[in-house]
Amino acid sequence: MPKGYIIGHVSVHDADGYAPYSAINNEILPRFGGRFLARGGTSKLLEGGEHPRHVIIEFPSYEDALAFYNSPEYQDNLKTRQANADSVIMVVEGV
Repeated sequence: MPKGYIIGHVSVHDADGYAPYSAINNEILPRFGGRFLARGGTSKLLEGGEHPRHVIIEFPSYEDALAFYNSPEYQDNLKTRQANADSVIMVVEGV
């Protein structure tokens, strides 16, 4: 079964307000088998538009990635992200 990935491109406009979102994700992710492959580090734009922060989260399956995103815990937490950052979030099935 292919793995699933949540990929996010984020522009944080209030770091203090955004911090609780990251902390709560650290608690929720393990329940869905999620683990960070990239979280913020150095990046260089090669093509297209840019958000300065990039996140890649790996899950055991595409379905697990969707289950995490659609979980009541994450749906409540994403309100914090949306209030403190602009972002593009997608779920991708691996090969």
